Amino acid sequence: MQGEERSEAEPGHAEIYGEDGVIRGPFVAHIGAAIADRDILALKREVGDLHQSEVGDLLEALLPEQRRALVELLGSDFDFSALTEVDEAIRLDIVDNLPNEQIAQAVQELDSDDAVYILEDLDQEDQDEILSQLPFTERIRLRRALDYPEESAGRRMQTEFVAVPPFWTVGQTIDYMREDKDLPDRFSEIFVIDATFKLLGAVGLDQVLRAKRAVKVEEIMHETRHAIPATMDQEEAAREFEQYDLLSAAVVDENERLVGVLTIDDVVDVIQQEAEEDLLRMGGVGDEELSDTVTATSRSRVPWLLINLCTAFLSASVISLFGATIEEMVALAALMPIVASLGGNAGTQTMTVTVRALATRDLDIYNAGRVIRREVLVGLLNGAVIATLLGVVAGTWFQNVDLGLVIAAAMIVNMLAASLGGILIPLFLDKLGADPAISSSIFTTMITDVIGFLAFLSFASWWLHLG
Repeated sequence: MQGEERSEAEPGHAEIYGEDGVIRGPFVAHIGAAIADRDILALKREVGDLHQSEVGDLLEALLPEQRRALVELLGSDFDFSALTEVDEAIRLDIVDNLPNEQIAQAVQELDSDDAVYILEDLDQEDQDEILSQLPFTERIRLRRALDYPEESAGRRMQTEFVAVPPFWTVGQTIDYMREDKDLPDRFSEIFVIDATFKLLGAVGLDQVLRAKRAVKVEEIMHETRHAIPATMDQEEAAREFEQYDLLSAAVVDENERLVGVLTIDDVVDVIQQEAEEDLLRMGGVGDEELSDTVTATSRSRVPWLLINLCTAFLSASVISLFGATIEEMVALAALMPIVASLGGNAGTQTMTVTVRALATRDLDIYNAGRVIRREVLVGLLNGAVIATLLGVVAGTWFQNVDLGLVIAAAMIVNMLAASLGGILIPLFLDKLGADPAISSSIFTTMITDVIGFLAFLSFASWWLHLG
């Protein structure tokens, strides 16, 4: 996201945030009091010079009615780029309470990527009404970006960029950058295009500054080897930045025409967003945000709880098969949760590493076999260590050496199953095209519970039968 850096106002940062990095309660209370008193001058003085991220933190700390009042009181002095720093629910709550005319006026002052970020969550009717009030060129730019798929490079790109023809000289390029008022506020690369806007190459500002004015741009330009298709998933685009250490990259359409530029600040936001999504999905909570309502939060969690309920019944059905065995030796009921818990934790460890490796493309067809073998050996080794300790404790606790041997053998089997399930389930889901971060934990837990109970109770039944 774009925004001016806080210059000499850094001392104010210490007054806003505490040592823990959290916005200070007295500052929030002070702003709340100014809002209640409708003290516009005080609000402009306290909030007007804040960085967009600081305004975003303030909005999240205020109550809903205070947020709306703050935006209303600041009017044209409110920095709408701050809305790119807050949760979607907060952003929509604020925007939905503003007239479309005010939003249209604010959007014109934003960088295109920030404008798209705000507009994409609105209803189509509101989008159309806001866009209709913008100048023709700006309207076409934003509409083109909004037409690209969600979470694509086209949605995250900035449509303001600097592009020149290859036959221009360095002197012409410098004069153009000095005189044109519609150029982006900050940029590090100048793109080179032909008459049809097809991307030919790029030249860094450092190269322009070092070259003589008479030198043609085509003589110092380099090919853009990492142009990003506008339809590329934003996570894939972020991976390009990470792999090739890019600060910016050209975004091209299907005809290789330059349509925008993706910058590192947007990519950092994408990386953080994707990491949060993976973490939330592994917990079965989808795209939940802290600002979501009780109903929305419950709705996102219930489906996975219901699936978990079904898998729990499967585990319970395994236990029910050995009812007579458990009745014959009550100690088994006390030890079963230990087998399931340790197996589940071991499976979660392997699954977490696997899902992350799949997300970063570190795990692929070339090293999958080696990683699977490693996890099998790790499962056996950890199983042997835990089984030895658990066997000794169980045998001593219940004064029964045979019981210690039974639970030790079951633990080795379950730890092996946990390691295999933790890596094979995400790999299988990824192969099917499903997101392994969403479903892996439920199925891995199911396998460790079922295998753990089945192994433990089967060994115990066999032992009692022999006895």
